[in-house]
Amino acid sequence: MSMDKEARQHIEDKTIVEEYKIWKKNSPILYDLVVTHAFEWPTLTVQWLPEITRPEGKGYTLQNILIGTNTSQQEQNYVQIAQVQLPNVDGDEEASEPVGPQCSINIVQKINHDGEVNRARYMPSNSDIIATRTASGPVFVFDRSRHPMMPSNNLCTPELKLTGHEGEGYGMSWHPKREGILLTGAEDKLVCEWNIEGLTKRKTMGPKNKYAAHTALVGDVQWSHLQDAIFASVGDDRRLLIWDTRTTAPPQSVDAHSAEINCVVFSPFNEHLLATGSGDKTVALWDMRNLQQRVHSFESHQGDIVQLEWSPHHETILASASTDRRLNVWDLSRIGEEQSPEDMEDGPPELLFVHGGHTNKVPDFSWNPNEPWVICSVAEDNVCQVWQMANSIHSQDEVEIDPSQLE
Repeated sequence: MSMDKEARQHIEDKTIVEEYKIWKKNSPILYDLVVTHAFEWPTLTVQWLPEITRPEGKGYTLQNILIGTNTSQQEQNYVQIAQVQLPNVDGDEEASEPVGPQCSINIVQKINHDGEVNRARYMPSNSDIIATRTASGPVFVFDRSRHPMMPSNNLCTPELKLTGHEGEGYGMSWHPKREGILLTGAEDKLVCEWNIEGLTKRKTMGPKNKYAAHTALVGDVQWSHLQDAIFASVGDDRRLLIWDTRTTAPPQSVDAHSAEINCVVFSPFNEHLLATGSGDKTVALWDMRNLQQRVHSFESHQGDIVQLEWSPHHETILASASTDRRLNVWDLSRIGEEQSPEDMEDGPPELLFVHGGHTNKVPDFSWNPNEPWVICSVAEDNVCQVWQMANSIHSQDEVEIDPSQLE
């Protein structure tokens, strides 16, 4: 490393430490809940599982998250289930400290995996069925109910191996309503569609359909939540494609960003709305009825947008994660609101909240399906955080936080 690079790295490291200290000091005001847990290895993927247990007479719930490992080939990799003991948070009362110490995160199941887990997602109709993206081409499908809680050897034995991609990939989407239908995208420029419904004896299978229109790596794919036959794909060719599986016609295509597109998400509430996130540091909002121009551009991140997810509870809430170590929460209903000069310095009016608790890149995050406003986010330095912004921040009652309280 050259002296210039070393000096820049030293300055950046120092900045990260100082920013984290400020975040830590302000967190009692900004959050109703924060818990930080360091795993043995980093995970590139996280997703809340839908089940929730509410032990009688206890002040907490038990929920699970689906994660992976990225050991850089130093050790065995795993698909993992971690149990989160999540305290009941009453957002109406301001806490002197955000709740956290009685919250615990523990690994309860490990399933052997060949290579790092780029992404893991459960099938909506059966959360025991988990698909994973590998560092090579195949897609693995596991039934976690058929695997022991802890493996007795190093063999990777998925129930199904989906072969058809010739390169690494991250993009993956189960159909929200049709059981067993899975979409994947990869660096081979292809989108593959699989149908695993009813398969019990076959160990490998090829795709039901292949969709070829991208001219570079396919970064992400997603089925529409509200239109059964519609899905979107995005890639390094900077294009957003809208596909209709009922027709053989070419997909709708738009040059959506000025750099590679890493993620795409359909609104779960509005069949016309979707969002894309790009290496150009912007999140774009689109209306499928007119793809010639974006509805809005969300601008505040200082790095590539790597993940997006709409809130499952609130129609206007969208979150984005970036290589800038930040996770931003946006509120579409606040677009265009008037701001004071002081407010403008903090970002546009639709920027509801900035989670600054991570000191490394944030590759993935997940909204909790049972507890509104609770998010789990993971960073490349092994850290997992479960957090909930203060009720006063998102409340429509507009309870103001005194700026003098913040450093």
